[in-house]
Amino acid sequence: MAMSKFLHFGKLFSELAAQSTKVATGSRQRALHSLRKLYSSEPPKGFEKFFPKSTGKKPSGSSNSGGSGGGKKGKEWWQEEENKRLLIMTASGLLAMYLLSGSSSSMREINWQDFRINYLERGEVDHVVITNKSLAKVYLKSDPANCHIFFNIGSVDSFEKNLYQTQEDLGIDPAFYIPVTYSKEVEWLSELIKTAPLLLILGGLFYFSRKLPGMSGSKGPGGMFGVGQSTAKFFNKETGIKTKFRDVAGCEEAKVEIMEFVNFLKHPEKYLELGAKIPKGAIISGPPGTGKTLLAKATAGEAQVPFLSVSGSEFLEMFVGVGPARVRDMFAQARKQAPCIIFIDEIDAVGRARGKSGNFGGGYDERENTLNQLLVEMDGFSSTSNVVVLAGTNRPDVLDPALMRPGRFDRQIHLPPPDIKGRVSIFKVHLRPLKYELDENEVARKLSALTPGFTGADIANVCNEAALIAARHLSKLVEMKHFEAAIERVIGGLEKKTQVLQPEEKKTVAYHEAGHAVAGWFLENADPLLKVSIIPRGRGLGYAQYLPKEQYLYSTEQLFDRMCMTLGGRVAEEIFFGRITTGAQDDLNKITKSAYAQVVTYGMNDKVGQISFDLPREGEMAMDKPYSQATAQMIDEEVRSLVDVAYKSTHDLLTKHKEDIEKVAQLLLEKEVLNRQDMIDLLGPRPFAEKSTYEDFVAGTGSEEEDTTMPEGLKQLAEEMKKNDDGGDDKPLAA
Repeated sequence: MAMSKFLHFGKLFSELAAQSTKVATGSRQRALHSLRKLYSSEPPKGFEKFFPKSTGKKPSGSSNSGGSGGGKKGKEWWQEEENKRLLIMTASGLLAMYLLSGSSSSMREINWQDFRINYLERGEVDHVVITNKSLAKVYLKSDPANCHIFFNIGSVDSFEKNLYQTQEDLGIDPAFYIPVTYSKEVEWLSELIKTAPLLLILGGLFYFSRKLPGMSGSKGPGGMFGVGQSTAKFFNKETGIKTKFRDVAGCEEAKVEIMEFVNFLKHPEKYLELGAKIPKGAIISGPPGTGKTLLAKATAGEAQVPFLSVSGSEFLEMFVGVGPARVRDMFAQARKQAPCIIFIDEIDAVGRARGKSGNFGGGYDERENTLNQLLVEMDGFSSTSNVVVLAGTNRPDVLDPALMRPGRFDRQIHLPPPDIKGRVSIFKVHLRPLKYELDENEVARKLSALTPGFTGADIANVCNEAALIAARHLSKLVEMKHFEAAIERVIGGLEKKTQVLQPEEKKTVAYHEAGHAVAGWFLENADPLLKVSIIPRGRGLGYAQYLPKEQYLYSTEQLFDRMCMTLGGRVAEEIFFGRITTGAQDDLNKITKSAYAQVVTYGMNDKVGQISFDLPREGEMAMDKPYSQATAQMIDEEVRSLVDVAYKSTHDLLTKHKEDIEKVAQLLLEKEVLNRQDMIDLLGPRPFAEKSTYEDFVAGTGSEEEDTTMPEGLKQLAEEMKKNDDGGDDKPLAA
């Protein structure tokens, strides 16, 4: 069928070419009409006058809405038909020209021997034309106007030499030598056939780039394969996001801020009546695991407005200009769906301060252009209201100042690790799916006291690990011992009971851990010891668990006692064995960081003075230091002096309590694990007041539970969310 169409097109093409030299237009119109009738029932726009019988109307049922199914024909159908006709006509024309070129060629190829023996020696050659310095066309005396034979030559010099020598050998008078001329020709048909595959590939790419919609599923063309379209995921109340605000705990202030944004969009009249404007956006920042993305998911689950979610890295592609195009497309979608919320996760991927991207060559910077487009869309000439932008990042310090100013991101919401009350609320959330018979409030309080510094992600991991440990031991319920084992698993790593330690190594580890325990026991500002073990865990050979209190301010004395406790292991090795080992590497790393922080950042050194410099983050390379070489040398000297003083103080303390270290080490070698009660039995009660229970830690803070009361303006929204909760849970929103 396809070949018959090609042959029929060739015939029509020949007819059209023949008729083009005639004056009569009727034949040309008939040929065009035949072509049009073969491949389409409707004329292209603008050519209706050449088709008098055509109505010039679009097919019935056409629309501009896509027509991808159900047999609908519209604008997209017309473009698809045009593309098909373009491809068929191109392929047919190339085939017809190839067949015409093959049929019109009447020249016969020979070689040099045939030319010499059959033509040159017989005197039948009239003249020779060298074309493009590679092809010799031979014109015979019988028909000097047309060329019927040809042959390829290696080079012009060799051909002329051979032709001259042959004629000289044949005794031909030089006056009658065969004339040789040179010409340069471009065989356009052959060149066109050579480039046909490339033309077909380009035509196919053009066809698919017009046919395929954008990758994100939106209507209409989006450039080459839709790379310029936004990849943001669209959510609404029908999309099935199960996360609710009741699943978010431990960050009540941040949750109230986010709920207020939702309230802005659902009940704007409360604010507009007072002359207030809806904020454009908010930056949610905080350490990893504190719940930034979870808060955004809860917003998507609770909001009755459209929600677009995208990652900052999705704006950066290998194609130039894709980032700004995707930003424009995303905000265009949001404005069509307004009121709408946009959430950009990890915005520091595109929002870093301009001029710090490392583009030293001055070339095109895709990231900076994407940031510029984001700035324009959020607060430019075309900015509109009812579109709120939320963004999450771990690095608010690297964001561009223009992005952080009011009018773009009006609010900066910080999510720190939860305090002890917040951890209780988070534990209650993650305890819901677990099967246990313990009192929920009692378990949550005890676990929160055992997990200082834990983030929401860490707490979720603890609850999951407890269930896994219970299943590993075939327990029907999750018990308190499983939670305690899970905390040890998260802090210290998995126990390595199969790791073989030589008796001498095991003894060294026991005295090392005993040094830590005894030093902390007799230092006032050290954290209370909860458990010490010489069973290898994770990457360490020993493990000690302490119970630090909730503290945000530290004095010089407190930091010094912590350094002494950390040095206790290295000092014990030196006292009892007269040598040191590599087991204190992690301890030395901690005290080095603490000493530098005291001297450089906290201004706790008299010689360096009341100045503060930022230390480089872990993993970052410090290109230059913000102080002179002399100051750097002074800092190094003061840090070394501080560590030496702490080491000497620890050595004096443990020498005084050498017998206590011996008791603890021997019992560790016997039992491998000592708890707090074992330490009291060996050393007596700790000579300093300490806190160990939840009630002790929250005493004097006003209340024992986290404050989850809602502002008056958000109570209506809270009631609506409670009614829309599919789970039907009557627990408080923060529980």
